[in-house]
Amino acid sequence: MDLGNPVSYKALAAGSKVYSSDDVEVGTVIHVLAAEDQDIFDGIVIHAAGGHGSHRFADAEQIQAIHEHGVVLNIDHAAAAQLHEPSENPAVLRDDPADTGGGALAAKLRRAWDYISGNY
Repeated sequence: MDLGNPVSYKALAAGSKVYSSDDVEVGTVIHVLAAEDQDIFDGIVIHAAGGHGSHRFADAEQIQAIHEHGVVLNIDHAAAAQLHEPSENPAVLRDDPADTGGGALAAKLRRAWDYISGNY
């Protein structure tokens, strides 16, 4: 499989194929999640292959390489099938002193859901 030259996440196009570390096509890129003004790459939202029609979120740490014609994850296809779906953004957010904010993954999944649901 020839994925072309390595490229920046900024050049990654929607529709690019996504492969697991064991060379199985696991889906296509729907959206790149990044804070471009701060040059921070969060990950990608993937349309899962195989007719499932579901969306998955691959964190930047789960991405081995980005090329002109595709992305390679650093996890095998079984692990890729277990990636989290972007979760729905709650309608109301409340301050809770005991809540630490849900962590980085929760923030990334919230941004992914905002994009998919058109709330960006």
